[in-house]
Amino acid sequence: MFGEVLRASGGAERLAFTLVDKFGEKRAQWALGLTGFIVAIPVFLDVALVILIPILYSLAIRTRKSLLYYGIPLLAGLAVAHSFIPPTPGPIAVASVLGVDLGWMMLFGVIAGIPAMIVAGPIFGRYIGNKIHVDVPEHIKEEEERKKANNEEGKLLPSFGMICFLILSPLVLILFNTTGGILLKEGIFKEVVTFIGHPFVALIIATLLSMYFLGKRRGVTKNEMQSMTTKALEPAGIVILITGAGGVFKEVLIESGVGDAMGELMASSGFPLVLLAFLISTFVRVAQGSATVAMITAAGLISPILDMTELSQPMLALIAISIACGATVLSHVNDSGFWLVNRLFAMTEKDTLKSWTVMETIIGLVGFFVVFGLSFFIS
Repeated sequence: MFGEVLRASGGAERLAFTLVDKFGEKRAQWALGLTGFIVAIPVFLDVALVILIPILYSLAIRTRKSLLYYGIPLLAGLAVAHSFIPPTPGPIAVASVLGVDLGWMMLFGVIAGIPAMIVAGPIFGRYIGNKIHVDVPEHIKEEEERKKANNEEGKLLPSFGMICFLILSPLVLILFNTTGGILLKEGIFKEVVTFIGHPFVALIIATLLSMYFLGKRRGVTKNEMQSMTTKALEPAGIVILITGAGGVFKEVLIESGVGDAMGELMASSGFPLVLLAFLISTFVRVAQGSATVAMITAAGLISPILDMTELSQPMLALIAISIACGATVLSHVNDSGFWLVNRLFAMTEKDTLKSWTVMETIIGLVGFFVVFGLSFFIS
């Protein structure tokens, strides 16, 4: 609901327009990477890309650069947040299966995600944009020409500060809960912080704030808001189904004894748990395609092993992010994201493999190396 209200109000466009304007055309890649990183926290990757791709078209037409020059940084930001940062479905589900505190997962997701976004986004985007020239489709060029005379659309968008406040508010509340649990003494204040910082409550607060500031105050009627929020629930069914199936899979592994057998087998391999989580997740990702399904399946497979050991919350969070890294690499033809990018950018399958697939693999590998390095300092 939060993401749909943000989309319908034009909040994502305002964020992108403002950041590109502030960074300047020469540093637009960095602005687009940051935009993707922020927008994909409340909005699904595919929806966010459809919302923001007109900005890529405009930049590519204006500068005559390859669409990939600007598209890869945006895609990198979207992919990192989609895989690494709660409250997107994959990280939330993995955290639930492994029993990871979302605050720790969010913290390490950002620490691993930012370097991954920088390398796979602006750096790789500049390289591949110069190697492969992807032109803007002709019908888009004609449409852009027709829109040039009309500058009123930007005036109707919500303010940049308001959008940042709404997107960051649930994340800040969740982080307050995590830090408060460590730093605050028992008492009413700690109970209040714990309550409002619970992911469910934090997201409800953010959703209600978005309904008020981006809905009621901007003249959206009750019927329009009801229609908007009802539509937002459509993709929730499949997410609940996948998450529930992941939980069932985990319990079947535990109760049947397969989990213990796998745990002993993998434990005897001598691989560190962070590396083991990455390898399992990568295997599932390549085999079936969906990053979210790969994350939940890998979490179910490694969960019985973790139950055999005593691990701290920070270490569990590192393992969860390692799973996310493995579920990101090697996106190919059995991944819906591959075809979404292929069609919106009007590329051949070969060019999509050279750009999108390589970008996803860079994100997963850079994120994993960061997490693997941190695992030596955290017990």
